[in-house]
Amino acid sequence: MGAPCATWCMSLLDEDKRKSREQPSKTIEDYLLNIYTLSGEGRPVIAARLAETMQVAPPTVTATLQRMVRRDLISINEHREVLLTQTGHGEAETMVRRHRLAERLLIDILGLDWADVHEEAHRFEHAISPRVEERILAVLGHPTTCPHGSPIPGSGVSQRSDAIRLETVSPGDHLVVERISEEAENDRELLAYFQRSALLPGREFDVAELEPYNSLIVLRNGGDAIPVSMHVAHQIWVRKRLAGT
Repeated sequence: MGAPCATWCMSLLDEDKRKSREQPSKTIEDYLLNIYTLSGEGRPVIAARLAETMQVAPPTVTATLQRMVRRDLISINEHREVLLTQTGHGEAETMVRRHRLAERLLIDILGLDWADVHEEAHRFEHAISPRVEERILAVLGHPTTCPHGSPIPGSGVSQRSDAIRLETVSPGDHLVVERISEEAENDRELLAYFQRSALLPGREFDVAELEPYNSLIVLRNGGDAIPVSMHVAHQIWVRKRLAGT
């Protein structure tokens, strides 16, 4: 009885490990999403930045990252930067896709406010199954970006290489808003300001004034002047465009 029992127990353990690999916890899914989006902003991902972004204690981040290393979801290089492995990248893309599809569903179908959908999407993105994901894609007509302008993984669209942060523009530039940074999406009040000011993906503006001594950019759309601080401008990605094109 001993040997068959031991074999059976080991089989159960192996099955548990396999299921654990297939179904990351909600906590790990949140970490994967944040690592992916921070990397997409071109910022090195370190434990301290994750702790700040996710508003958790540094020891908690360290413990979770260690679990993710053991599961081959991430690696940590000599500079202590967190990097997604091939497995981790695939899992992260799934979570990001479902989050951004949830945002589109909330705003396009349910009519939620643009400034609220990011927070609300976090409430049920973990519950979206592959089957439900397919239905959402079909209902929405296979969108390529979230409401804040970020590409939906798997849609065939990637972040444009010619997008720059608003803080780097010059007076006289004609701009189109490409996307809002993921960091800004975590600030509901800032999103509400963008919405009130029409600083939304696809909108066009001229750079009327640049006042570095005041850390201020003044944008103009028709007769409306929109002052934007450099700090806020850092959260907006734009593309330069010739007027009328």
